[in-house]
Amino acid sequence: MEARADAAAREGDYPVSDLLSRLLAERRVLLADGATGTNYFDMGLASGEAPEAWLTEHPEKVAELHRRFVEAGADIILTNSFGANRYRLKLHGLQDRTHELNRLAASLARKVADAAGRPVVTAGSMGPTGELFTPLGALTMDAAIEAFAEQARGLKEGGADVAWIETMSAPEELEAAARGAIAAGLPYVFTASFDTAGRTMMGLTPEGLTELVERLVVKPVAYGANCGIGPGDLVASVLSMSEAAPGDVLVAKGNCGIPQWVGDSVHYGGTPELMGHYACLARAAGARIIGGCCGTSPAHIAAMRKAIDAGASLPRPTFEAVEATLGPITRSKQSAGRARTGRRGREVA
Repeated sequence: MEARADAAAREGDYPVSDLLSRLLAERRVLLADGATGTNYFDMGLASGEAPEAWLTEHPEKVAELHRRFVEAGADIILTNSFGANRYRLKLHGLQDRTHELNRLAASLARKVADAAGRPVVTAGSMGPTGELFTPLGALTMDAAIEAFAEQARGLKEGGADVAWIETMSAPEELEAAARGAIAAGLPYVFTASFDTAGRTMMGLTPEGLTELVERLVVKPVAYGANCGIGPGDLVASVLSMSEAAPGDVLVAKGNCGIPQWVGDSVHYGGTPELMGHYACLARAAGARIIGGCCGTSPAHIAAMRKAIDAGASLPRPTFEAVEATLGPITRSKQSAGRARTGRRGREVA
């Protein structure tokens, strides 16, 4: 597989972009965008409707959300392709259009990015398949790699700069998605969702994520956490990763406050001010790419842009300090500020 991936990177018909790496070399922090699904619901997406169907039915709405995030100051916009793998699309009878829909998703975002008047990264969103790997389910590693490679090839053809693998829970699926992106010749980022006492649904810890990175033949440009419970828990996960792997480029893309049921829908009550505080704490915790996930609107991203640009330097926070500002942390409240030895034998400040 690795040899085929190298060949794909050399022989692909579409050039491989290094825009994300170049921006990271130039800037201390990059701002990613916010939510896709929750903003689409506000724009008229019906419950049970596939967001990816909007790529052909309402492309103007897809482009409009990208534009709003760019205008709010985002340096990175994620394509409307989170569920655009063959397994998720099959639920809506769209599995035969996998390549087409990913190409369209990247193309729409690429046009908005190119019109921004400044460098904006087009990140090809790739979410979970929703399937269980053997022996718990029927999905094999080879089948998963091919499904993610199929998705990544469409994203690359449409102009994505990087594959953005997100909201993952199982280490096997993270590896499969990474290998699929590599096979398509795309650089990649991945994030896991730590939502159960500091672990993913499949038991992966933030520290375990850093160990997984070490085992990959081609390393991600960046990795980290997204979604989960609330911004406090997410910053705590970043603190754990930056202790285990000092110097790595980490991603924080947290939900807009703690989710709560209001009637028959989930509401995220985080204010723009709260998300501005979150952006500053995420940076102090070691994140270099900071954005929002569920519930995060362009108004929240604008507040985060303002907070990041203000450049206030905060000391590395403790879990208690994060919880006091952003809300509950469900994992153990061990100290997050003391020096430790990281996975490479270096002391973490």
